[in-house]
Amino acid sequence: MNFENINSLVELYDFTKQNNLEKNFLFKINKSKEIDSLTWGQVDQKVKNVTNFLQEKGIVKGDRILLVSENRPEWLISDLAILKSGAITVPNYTTYTAKDFEFILNDCSPKGLIVSNEKLLDTIQKACTKINYQLKFIILFDKEKSTSGIIHFLDIPNTNINYNCTIKRTDPACIIYTSGTQGTPKGVLLSHGGILANVEGAYELIKEIKISKFRFLTWLPLSHSYEHTVQFVQISLSAEIFYCANLEKLIETIKISKPHVMTAVPRFYNNLYNKMKPKLNESRIFAKTVELGSKSFLGQNLSIFDRMLNKILNYLVRKKVVKNFGGNLKAFISGGGPLDKNIGIFLNSVGLRTLQGYGLTEFSPVVSCNPINKIKIETVGIPFKNIKVKINDDGEIIVQGESLMMKYWNNEKATNEAIKNGWLYTGDIGEIDEDGYLKITDRKKDIIVNSGGDNISPAKIENLLCINPEIEQAFIYGDNKNYLVALIVLNKEFNLSRAEIEKIVDKVNKGLTAIEKIKNFSVLKEAFTIDNNMLTPTMKIKRHVIKNHFLEILNAFYSSKN
Repeated sequence: MNFENINSLVELYDFTKQNNLEKNFLFKINKSKEIDSLTWGQVDQKVKNVTNFLQEKGIVKGDRILLVSENRPEWLISDLAILKSGAITVPNYTTYTAKDFEFILNDCSPKGLIVSNEKLLDTIQKACTKINYQLKFIILFDKEKSTSGIIHFLDIPNTNINYNCTIKRTDPACIIYTSGTQGTPKGVLLSHGGILANVEGAYELIKEIKISKFRFLTWLPLSHSYEHTVQFVQISLSAEIFYCANLEKLIETIKISKPHVMTAVPRFYNNLYNKMKPKLNESRIFAKTVELGSKSFLGQNLSIFDRMLNKILNYLVRKKVVKNFGGNLKAFISGGGPLDKNIGIFLNSVGLRTLQGYGLTEFSPVVSCNPINKIKIETVGIPFKNIKVKINDDGEIIVQGESLMMKYWNNEKATNEAIKNGWLYTGDIGEIDEDGYLKITDRKKDIIVNSGGDNISPAKIENLLCINPEIEQAFIYGDNKNYLVALIVLNKEFNLSRAEIEKIVDKVNKGLTAIEKIKNFSVLKEAFTIDNNMLTPTMKIKRHVIKNHFLEILNAFYSSKN
């Protein structure tokens, strides 16, 4: 495929669909545990219908439209229709609170809303009422009841009109909100060309897996920049796409869908490792598989006998492991946060080929990924060919290329801080090895990336805690972890019990999203001061110093006993 001749994500879709109209495209498992499928032709008709509806509602090039839903075929159909209209998709998480939606509505002024269910709709309408915001239209996926002023997705009439807006690579495609260092979300404006450049790099990477027909399982939230771009990679490969709406149905959907490729964040691999690890003590043959598989993966010498035994273990053990994931799995791709090196080695040793990559929402989002045939698990792989990567004098990774965001929406100051002379300053510290692989060694920016790949502002939560007069200082921790914890310094004027502090934390949690909630905390006897090097001269906390000083307490929060 010649990506240079493709001007937009819509053109990519139109080009791919031409030879696939009768082939199956999108799949989901219904409530009866049967597979519902749509062909490319059926999808295209629905895209036309939604596009025509948007035109009738007066949507013009550059208008913003909120898209709030779990993963399902209607998500991609709606996204394509918005883009065909020349409008800008604004994906939002289903876990957002009404207060979050208030900010989004005020910031990007969307003309309309496409939403999956009435519970989510109710949350968004509360936000609209609070700030007196009027939406031109609302499309609802699930037809639960007839509601005035709302059209249900299935009731949008069929049309023969094939509306196409003229779109260039430099035109905006979506605004994806990511947490800012001070707690205010930043809207990352990505272009059609930026995402296309990313898709091109991913296409060439995945094509190294020699399969005639790819099947993907999509379960990470499509509101995440990672999965949002992956859907266009899937289109470029003419792939079949299975959707999984929630984590509870993931294992069931994997076995039914039998995917060739799965993208996931470190939390998934951490959980997978924790489930499989006990077998090391329970089964000598499994332990031997890990031992020999690890040595082979790391390029260590094996005796002739061990090489023969390792091949036999491919059939006795590894084939069975892969069968648990449908039997067709060729690669896991890990992104959205750092993958633990030992977990990566373990997974590769048992036959689950795992590639680690690196990216940022601000870069559409992938910068680099390990190639399928030469994995260096301690690295995040080789930068895509259309991307320039440099290590700045202070060790910071800076990147340049078409995938660079256009700007932060309505935030010129933050844009100028992030982009300098055409280079994006990532906030990550790293190095490039002799083979051109990028390695992340530290993080410069004050953003927590949890094991689910979500960006969380610790400053926002710390400020909410410290609004309470009883709390003098707070430190939020949870980088590459499943949940957040807090270190709290109390105001000496208050003598609080554990239960009283819990009430304050619970009150703060009520105003936070699920990923931002504090699961546990510890009260410190020692305050953060300039003298103990935990505060800067301008009274900002030194996260790295605090983390190292209280590491034993922090690690205890995540021990097996907790």
